[in-house]
Amino acid sequence: MTALLLLLPLLLPIAMPALARRALDRLAPAVALWVITVSAVVLAGCSLAALGAFVLTGLLKLPVFAALGELVHPLRTASDLFVVPLAATSVGGLAVCAGTLARSVLRQLRAFRTARTEAGHGPAAGDLCVVDSPQPDAYALPGRPHRIVVTTAMLRSLDAAEREALFAHERAHNEAGHHFFLAAAELAAHCHPALRPVRETIRLAAERAADEAAAGAVGDRRLTARAIARAALAGQSARSARPDFAPAATTGPVPRRVQALLSGPHVPRRAVPWIAVLLVGCTAVSCVAAGTGMIDFHHRVEVAQGDESH
Repeated sequence: MTALLLLLPLLLPIAMPALARRALDRLAPAVALWVITVSAVVLAGCSLAALGAFVLTGLLKLPVFAALGELVHPLRTASDLFVVPLAATSVGGLAVCAGTLARSVLRQLRAFRTARTEAGHGPAAGDLCVVDSPQPDAYALPGRPHRIVVTTAMLRSLDAAEREALFAHERAHNEAGHHFFLAAAELAAHCHPALRPVRETIRLAAERAADEAAAGAVGDRRLTARAIARAALAGQSARSARPDFAPAATTGPVPRRVQALLSGPHVPRRAVPWIAVLLVGCTAVSCVAAGTGMIDFHHRVEVAQGDESH
């Protein structure tokens, strides 16, 4: 029973990429960003809990760890032919997750320090920092204080009105804390392989949310679409030192974002979209399965420890 319950949190994330894409199509970008990110993080956490429970179950099958756990009776589980290989696989999965996450964190920290140093060398006007570079680039850089980093090459690629739209887009990223969503997406992607495609959906949701905020700030959706298209065209071959959690207007499927801006603002419906209900339901089932499985596992450990009341 415990093993079957704990398998659910490992299987449910497989449905997440398709659900996330549908959610972005059906919900307002800012709402979709929250729903998708929270769902991905919760599913990732539940999958890690399930893997951890399988590892503990396998360890307690070994006499050394059974003695450390003060087990006086054998731990009642499914057949060892099923539990032991699953525990070994879980150990490997957790090791891969930890290794890839550690490498990603180190790489992102190096990129962040490089970007902050580069931004500190350029002239600043408020939150805007201009970097002298032949590479057209612009992005929102988190930190204290938040910065909007733009290169001189990017400034030359846009006219005055387009530059204001671009700055409004990057400022929306910083004001909404989109770097937290991108960092959470990166974390979830290293916890379960099925959540890796969701990382790009979350990035697209963040860009579309910033697109809508910029269009509202400048009061012109066509101008915002033109600014994003021209900035992306200018920076398509540029190399940037920014970290992955620093959002930029030039990332993601730009034609899709431009089309969304030109088609008009999202009109919310009174009824709750079925895709949101499905996403929340999938996340809730994973939480319940992981929680129930962990409780059942704890109960079996107490029985094995000789607690007859359980």
